[in-house]
Amino acid sequence: MATSGTSRPTIYDVAQEAGVSKSLVSLVLNDSPLVSDPKRAAVQRAIEKLGYRRSRNAASLARHRSHTVGLVVDDFENPWFAPLLHGLRETLAPHGLHVAIRDQQPVQGRPVNAIEDFLESEVDALVVAAEPGRDFDDPGVPTVVESTRLNTIAGADLVSSDQLAGARLAVDHLAGLGHREIGHVSGRGGAAATRCRGYQQGMEAHGLTPRIAGTREDTTEEGGYRGSLELLHENPQITAIFTANDTMAMGAWAALREHGHHTPPQVALVGYDNSPAARSHLLDLTTVDPRNHDVGVLAAETLLRRMADPSRPPEQLQVIPELAIRSSSGAARSAPGGHTRDDFICPDK
Repeated sequence: MATSGTSRPTIYDVAQEAGVSKSLVSLVLNDSPLVSDPKRAAVQRAIEKLGYRRSRNAASLARHRSHTVGLVVDDFENPWFAPLLHGLRETLAPHGLHVAIRDQQPVQGRPVNAIEDFLESEVDALVVAAEPGRDFDDPGVPTVVESTRLNTIAGADLVSSDQLAGARLAVDHLAGLGHREIGHVSGRGGAAATRCRGYQQGMEAHGLTPRIAGTREDTTEEGGYRGSLELLHENPQITAIFTANDTMAMGAWAALREHGHHTPPQVALVGYDNSPAARSHLLDLTTVDPRNHDVGVLAAETLLRRMADPSRPPEQLQVIPELAIRSSSGAARSAPGGHTRDDFICPDK
């Protein structure tokens, strides 16, 4: 028992006494069902031995635990991450964790690394849904990386939608509609590169010639516009365009309009992400649905397992994407909800 005249025991003291991590002690304090009975008992024995009492004082909480998971995204202007955020929040909230979000966009021309900013803020865990910017050694907190990224984070779990399969869904759909000249507008970053490889695989499977543009562009509306102009200039015979994401598809739409093409019927257009813009009546965009809400739930569950057992080997988990068919590809619209689970689901690996 702690006695008067001695410093008050902290969560770190409990973790050391029990031989577990601070994150696991926090899960026990929040009655998480993810903690095994032996480890829960060890923490409870340490709490009783040290006389630890959980403080509700804000300063104490800030010093011992933030109850915060940091979510890092590339750009707030691209709304693809909204379903991911919802999945994270609804899964983490019952465990006493809330989600803070930061993006990696430069501020007044100065580069930003939101991962480092979050670590300085002493978040309890990280979900990185952006390019990290550089390779990171073990960041010291449980970390999940969403999707495929150019840089690595040592010890992180990887949770993603199967983007190779998603890109092949787009090509299969367009080829199934009879298109033989299917162009792809790609962009910078690991996710775009993975989708580009999936496009190439799909084209080769159908005996078609890949036609790719925009690989040096940002995955923004402007990048989609410039990449599409490049694609149309070099390949005027194009009858269908698949873009690396829905935001780029908006730029492609503008480029097609400038060239006098109507989408559809003259040129079919398919995006990626099933973003709110894709579902709008204005675009009515056929797009790959990576099921980002499910990815968010899976990322949160993986993070909780990591917090309960930091020594477990890193996991690599994937969600199977679907296709949301709308009018932009010139096909019959999907059933309500926009999914063609039966016709276009990715086969097992």
